[in-house]
Amino acid sequence: AENQTRSDYFIYCEDDPVTMQYIGNFTIHSNPLPFSMNNETNRGAFLKNGQMTIATGEEKVQMSIYDFAIKGKHNQYNTMAACTAAVLIGVRKEKIRDAMQNFESLEHRMEHVSTVRGVDFINDSKATNVNSTWYALESMEQPTILILGGIDKGNDYSVLTELVKEKVKAIVCLGTDNRKIHEAFQNDVQLIMNTGSAEEAVKTAFHFANKGDVVLLSPACASFDLFKNYEDRGTQFKQAVRNL
Repeated sequence: AENQTRSDYFIYCEDDPVTMQYIGNFTIHSNPLPFSMNNETNRGAFLKNGQMTIATGEEKVQMSIYDFAIKGKHNQYNTMAACTAAVLIGVRKEKIRDAMQNFESLEHRMEHVSTVRGVDFINDSKATNVNSTWYALESMEQPTILILGGIDKGNDYSVLTELVKEKVKAIVCLGTDNRKIHEAFQNDVQLIMNTGSAEEAVKTAFHFANKGDVVLLSPACASFDLFKNYEDRGTQFKQAVRNL
């Protein structure tokens, strides 16, 4: 942004205090286009009453966030940024709407695997830290059985406490040492079960689930205790779901 000229555009998140502090230290010479969930703007993007509005000066596009294929606040922020850029380069409104409604997430990143007897299974094996798991949990709209664990990176699980209390009905631990997870959530969740393989974790989570629930693999940990890598963990999870 510091090196942009008046013919450039600067798309940024107005809700992020780190970004706002940084850009307050220099003069912006380009055309600023903020996006926000908290503030309306005449130029940029914002959310209000379930509608995303993008205004670049010459174009204005509105879409219902309930039509978006990918859920969660973090994805809504990403969508505002991507759609603002698309409008700027002249992508037709219909094309943007179609892309948002049919976008498929990358493998192992909030990937919907299957629905088995009314229970949804989501593979977020790429979530190898607490921050990623926070965003995954935040996007859950159904009672959740959370598959958590692996190689702990010095995690502070307290940042998940409120979301776990609100959304999680059971935790299935998938790792060789789960003591820290038990200590962190023993007062927040009635059911916490240790497992030693993806197959066992899936079967245990499915046993705890009722129709309308979701089983979310979002481990918040590295995978090297039981798997080659996070891809292997996610692949084994998906195969176990298919075997139900």
